[in-house]
Amino acid sequence: MTGHKINLFEFPTNLGLIKTDYAIEPGVKKLPDWLKQFGFHDQVNPDKVVRLEPPAYTMLVDKASQVRNADSIVAYAKEQAALLYNEINDDSFQLILGGDCSILIGSAVALRQKGKYGIFYLDGHTDFIWPEMSGTHGAAGMDLAIVAGHGHEKLTNINNLKPYIQEEHIYCVGNREYDANYEKPVIDSNVAYYPLNRLRGNGLQNTVQQFLQTVKQQNLDGFFIHFDVDALDDQVMPAVDSRTPDGLSYDELAEILAPLLSSRKAVGMEITILDPDLDEDGRYTKEFSDKIVKLINGAK
Repeated sequence: MTGHKINLFEFPTNLGLIKTDYAIEPGVKKLPDWLKQFGFHDQVNPDKVVRLEPPAYTMLVDKASQVRNADSIVAYAKEQAALLYNEINDDSFQLILGGDCSILIGSAVALRQKGKYGIFYLDGHTDFIWPEMSGTHGAAGMDLAIVAGHGHEKLTNINNLKPYIQEEHIYCVGNREYDANYEKPVIDSNVAYYPLNRLRGNGLQNTVQQFLQTVKQQNLDGFFIHFDVDALDDQVMPAVDSRTPDGLSYDELAEILAPLLSSRKAVGMEITILDPDLDEDGRYTKEFSDKIVKLINGAK
């Protein structure tokens, strides 16, 4: 995004998650306001800030798709896409704050409307499963599969754009749910899959360069970064809904994000899943905000 202006979007939805034991509804919807308290917005200094309020949270599972809040997620994705479509261009970078991972659907629809894009999906899970495999029926756990065209048409074929992102143009990076049944769908796909152990074995910078080379070789219009904070080590970021041991250190995160953000082919990045309810004194959020601001500003 070197030389690009930054547009900051707030998409504070929790529609893709199941209700937790510790709150009336998932607290990820508070993330944009929470980060703002720690100076994130002021330090990034975006050209504009755009906020889109989501539909009300429910626990209803859609019968047709077997995805919780499916119709509301689709409606919200369409509104997201309309806002993003007007801003995605050669001289701007879209920085998006969730919310949960279901915001990827709206981002991907906008990208598909604009052209042919890739996704660098940095997450502690693959999110590449089908509804029948999901214990929660939450779209946040299957969003990558949805944008690649897997699942019910109401979610995968918004505005007849299926698939929003071709599998060959996706890197799924950072999973540490090492379970054969869970990993099988992404392994059997054409997605480039780098779980955390393979990522480290291949080399972080090497993996990023391979992705950037794919963007170039496939003649893509650009690429988008999805960053679920649960990709980070549980010791430095436990404020997430689905905790797993291990994860990336902040130094490793910088190795990955710095070259991606510095690429002129990078059109945006979304940040998801940090739950303020799980970091009441802000000790984890403060460090996170400082680290991410430094990476973003270093790539300007």
